[in-house]
Amino acid sequence: MEKLLGLPVLASEHGKYVDDLIIYVHWLMIVLFVGWLAYFAYVLFRFHRSRNPKADYVGVKNHASNYIEGAVAIIEGILLIGVAVPLWTKAVDKFPDKNQATVIHVVGQQFNWNALYAGKDGEFGKQDMHLVNGTNTFGLDFTDQLTKDDVQVPSLGEMHVPIGKPVICYISSRDVIHSFKVIAMRITQDAIPGMRTPVWFKPTKEGRYQINCAQLCGNSHSVMSAGILVVESQAEFDKWIATKSGPQVNLE
Repeated sequence: MEKLLGLPVLASEHGKYVDDLIIYVHWLMIVLFVGWLAYFAYVLFRFHRSRNPKADYVGVKNHASNYIEGAVAIIEGILLIGVAVPLWTKAVDKFPDKNQATVIHVVGQQFNWNALYAGKDGEFGKQDMHLVNGTNTFGLDFTDQLTKDDVQVPSLGEMHVPIGKPVICYISSRDVIHSFKVIAMRITQDAIPGMRTPVWFKPTKEGRYQINCAQLCGNSHSVMSAGILVVESQAEFDKWIATKSGPQVNLE
């Protein structure tokens, strides 16, 4: 069914449940589509003028349509309560332990994505929205010693994450509303100025995956698809982060 629907490559643990929900909904729509077409054909035949030269003002007396509508409502309720709500709860309400996850601060701007990682000490330096300007995308406090080894990925650069380990992204924006979307991970989260909204996923397949903006954010909105999320082994990730570590500098 995934191939039939042309679903994109899947590279996250929870993405399977997202795809399952998509497939269930499509099966329901297929059944409804075929059912209503069959009913429409039956009505054209059953109530054709040649078979009913005189109008019947009483109409249908049975309640079959009510039963069918009730069954459809029950199925929709099962999909909502049994599949969608538990999936949403798991993804939104049950975040992994930060100490057991890769934490990234992501800031969108017209028309780039920026990423910030904690350095070797595993802790982020102080950040203040009031410090955000043209050369300080994350509002870093450079007087804080913890800031010295934080790793900032340049605009339109690559974000790296290790495979098999939860990733928590704190999404924000420097200007207008953007939307951080990684299709292969089945995640989307709005990037809103002045707010830092978390989203998480667990990558299960190594590779390079496109980062998109799912919110129309200006005349070069499409350029924001140039970002890349690289999923690699822990050893390769550690090697990459080591090449980025060092005194923090402004990269814009």
